[in-house]
This record gives sequence, structure tokens and C-alpha cells, in this order.
Amino acid sequence: MLKLRLSTKFLLSMLLISAGLTAASLLFVRRTMQAQVRSEIFADLRNSVLTFQNVQREREATLSRSAELIADLPIVRALMTTHDAVTIQDASRSVWQLAGSDLFVLVDRTGKVFALHTSSPGFSANSAQQLFSQEIEKKSGNHWCFGGGHLYEVFFRPVYFGASSEDRLLGYLAVGYEINDQVAHEAARVASSKVAFWYGGTVARSTLSPAQEAQLQRRGLDAAMPSQPQTRQVQLGSERFLATSLDLSPGTTPAVRLNVLKSYDEATAFLRQLNRSLLALGLVAVLIGSLLVFAISHTFTRPLSALVLGVRALEKGDFDYPLEARGQDEVAEVTTAFHRTRETLRSTQRRLLESERLATIGQMATSISHDLRHSLAAVVANAEFLSESRLDSHQREELYHEVRIAVDQMTEMLESLLEFSRTSESLRRSYGNLQEPLERAIQTARANPEFAGANINMRCEGQCEGWFDFRRLQRAFQNLVINALEATPKGTANLDIVMRRMGRNVEIRIQDNGPGIPEDIRERLFQPFVSSGKQYGTGLGLTVVKKILQDHGGAVRVETTSERGTTFVILLPVIVGEQSEIATLEAGAQAAPLTHTQI
Repeated sequence: MLKLRLSTKFLLSMLLISAGLTAASLLFVRRTMQAQVRSEIFADLRNSVLTFQNVQREREATLSRSAELIADLPIVRALMTTHDAVTIQDASRSVWQLAGSDLFVLVDRTGKVFALHTSSPGFSANSAQQLFSQEIEKKSGNHWCFGGGHLYEVFFRPVYFGASSEDRLLGYLAVGYEINDQVAHEAARVASSKVAFWYGGTVARSTLSPAQEAQLQRRGLDAAMPSQPQTRQVQLGSERFLATSLDLSPGTTPAVRLNVLKSYDEATAFLRQLNRSLLALGLVAVLIGSLLVFAISHTFTRPLSALVLGVRALEKGDFDYPLEARGQDEVAEVTTAFHRTRETLRSTQRRLLESERLATIGQMATSISHDLRHSLAAVVANAEFLSESRLDSHQREELYHEVRIAVDQMTEMLESLLEFSRTSESLRRSYGNLQEPLERAIQTARANPEFAGANINMRCEGQCEGWFDFRRLQRAFQNLVINALEATPKGTANLDIVMRRMGRNVEIRIQDNGPGIPEDIRERLFQPFVSSGKQYGTGLGLTVVKKILQDHGGAVRVETTSERGTTFVILLPVIVGEQSEIATLEAGAQAAPLTHTQI
């Protein structure tokens, strides 16, 4: 699991909170502004439609009055009485110019076109003949005509010979204006939007781009728009529009409508800039806030960091790590309390160490005095026997042998005690095979009459050569072998010893067939003065083994123990370098000896 410092947690919390609040604020502002802009666009569209509708009504009224006046002109009546199409076409040009319209048509009462004048080409006499013959039958005031790609709003007025009350109809006058590019752009300018004029299902004129107009035509927006001026969103290419519709020819078929489309993307362009500005401002605020929080958290957590360092130093046994309690806050109180606790622990530790040292000295003195007294008693008793003159040479030899055994026991005990005072620097390494000290330890054990019937099997796998202190290792191996033999019943001892090379280490396994290690001493097996089932055991044998192996950078552990036997495992690092490299390798081994887990 990832471990984070308290200041880092403060900083990350500040970053997350600031980023969340900034994002929420930006989202709220964006949605509010979008709703506001959308509402304003809706209002603009409605106002634009109403404005165009007013302008359209004024234009229609003007054109209607103009048609009435021209229809009553004597020259128009005179031209219509000629019934000559060429004469009427040529002579009516001046009248058309006087009317100032985009379309000027004179037809007789049967619907035959006598004169046609347009401001732009494309609307032919045939188109006019077909369209106006249908419109004349409706006998209504104004009509919409579409032909040749031109859309006109036309006003029809009858031309009478004499007074209209006499009903002597000569024909009809049609005056109209075209919904051309100029009208479309004026409507777009008034509406501040894009516009499209529809005639039925065809876009007659628009201010959209050709691609947008084609897409609008394919979508059939006019057919989908409601009759009432409502607003909806339209996607044309990559641009979004809000659109509304105005019916220019209520109740007629095909319908003529005006679509007003206002670009939503253009209207909200400033929102994107505002979002970027707010985002930049939010990032700057988060950065500045993070720096301030880091400075503040560092100020607040610095005493905690010092306290943590003091705890780590105490864990390593350093009771003198400097700690200073500043201020009157909770951290200062904890620091002061920790300082007092540390001093109490140091005092308690000193008393415990002193008590343990005294207890160890007393235990050692008791054990040594008991063992030495036993050996000295044997020496004194046998010395007294040797002083008698009646003894023969054989008896003297036996008594001398008993004295020698007692002296060897005392020497062994003193050597074991001296072993604890030696360090790894006292090792006297030489190059050789690790099998040799192990074999000598086995021979020494076999030489003991007590283990004469023991069965000891040994085998070596691989090259086990290196730099070792063979004398001290022989002592360690000898203690382990003898300890294993002493743990088994006499005459039934069976010992299996396997030595093998494993990479840069040598593993030695010693397995006996004894009754196993008693459960009450398993955890304390390698501690001094721990012994079980031995009449004269000092409890230092396995402690000496552990000490010697640790000096070599190795370790020893009990792998298994049960009523079927016990297995000890030794692991020793092999030093194969030159003599000059041994000091460096020993320093590394002393700094990081193998642990029980490693083996």
C-alpha cells in the first residue's frame, strides 16, 4: 500500500477539493450562460420575425396601392384596348419603370399575357402564362408566384374601360416584387440571422452557404416546422442553429414561409472564450491555493516530521535524537510527552539491562561454579588417590585419565565463555574445503566412548571450498554433532549429514533420530544456559554455534523437530576471492548477516 506523508495528503486533498469546486462552478456558469443565451436567441428570433412581418405588411400595402393607381391610369386602359401584344409590350415599359416593381404583367380577361417586364431574367412569358391563368381564376388581391428560380409576391388589379361600376373588364394588371438576394440579405440584416424563403417544399432563396442550403433542402425543415412561430434547434453541417418560421401566405397552397436561423455556435462563441478564461483562472487559483496549502501544511507538519524522525531514531535505539517543542499547540504537547516517555524508557531500559546483567552474571556464576566445583572435586579426589603408594600403574593411568577429563571440561567451559568476547575481525581465515572441519568434528565425536555405537553418515555434493576460519567452524560443527548424539538414546543414534553447494552459499543439514526438542525450550534454544536432558550440560553449546556462524555471515535454524527426529540447517556464504578482498566481504556479511528467513 502506498504510504503518503501528511503534508502530501493535505496537498492532494486541496487539489481534489479545489479542482472539484472549480469544475462544478465552471459547469454551473456554463449551463446558466447557455440557458441565458438560448433564451436571448429565442427572444431575438421572435423579435426578428415580428419586425420582418411589419416590414412585409408595409411593403404589401405600398405595392397594393401602387397596383390600384397604375390600373386606373388612362395610358394603361388605352394600351389594353389595342389588344396588340407587341404594342402593349413596348409601350408598357415606361409604365413599369414608373411602378418601380420587379415584375409587371398585363393580361387580357381570358388570361393571355400581353406584356411581361422583369428586373431579372429567367421568368418567361410561358411561365407567366401558366401561372397567371391559374391566379386570375382565384380573383384574389395578392398571390405568390414561383418560376424560373424566382419567387414573387404579386398583386392583381382589374383594368376597366370606363368606370369600374360598369364592369367593362379589359384585362388584369399584375405588379409584384421579387424575393431576391437583396431582399434576403436585408431580411437577414434586420433579423441579424440567416434566412431562407420556402415555396412549398423548395428553398427559393436563402442567405445560407450552398452546402448548408442543400442540407436544409434535404432535411425539409419547412415541412417540419409548426404553423405557429416556435423555435427549434437545427444542425447544418458542423454548425448549430436555432430556427423559427413565419407563414407568408396563410391559407394558400403551396405555402410560402420564411425561416429565420440564428447561429447558436456564433452566439455562444464568447462562452467558449469565457470558459477558457475561467478554466485558466481556476487553474491559477488551484496552483496558488496548492502552494499556499503546501506552505501552511509544511509549517504545521514540520513538527510532526521531526517527531516521526525521533520515533524512528528511538526504534533504532537512539535516545538522544534532538527534539524541540515549539508553541503551545497539540503537536508541541505530544512532542513534550514523547520526550518524557523517551526519558522514562531510557531509565527503565537501563534498570532492566542492569537487572538482566546481574541476573545473567548470577546465572552464569551459578552454572560455572557448579560445573567447575564438580570438575575440581573430581580433580581433588583423583589427586588424593594418586598420592597413595599402593596403586599400580594401570590404576594410576585411570586416575590420571579422570583428572584429564575434568581439566578438559573446565577448559571447554572457559573456551565457550571466551567465544562470546570474540568478533568477526578475530577470524583467522584460510582457503580450503569446508568438508575437512566437518569430518574432523565427526571423528572427534566418534572418539568419545559414549558415542561409540553411533551411526553417522555424511555426503558432500559439489565444491565447498572458500575462505573460512576452520578451527572455529570445527568447534561449531562439533557442538552440533555432539548435541545431536546426546539427544538420542545410547546405542540407537543415527545421524545423517548432507553438505551441498547452493550458488554462493553452502548448506549443511544435520538430521538425527532423537525424540525432538522439548516444546518449552524451542523458542529459547539458541539462548545462553538453555539445556534439557543433559546431566552436565552448560547450555552454551548452541549459543556458541550461532555466534560462530554469524561471525562468518551465516545462520543456523531448526527446520523440523518431532518425535521422529530433529533437523538443523546451516547456511554459510562462500568467499572465493583473494585474501585482500576478505575484509570487504566480511564487512558486508557483518552488516547484513543471513537471517532465519533467508535460509
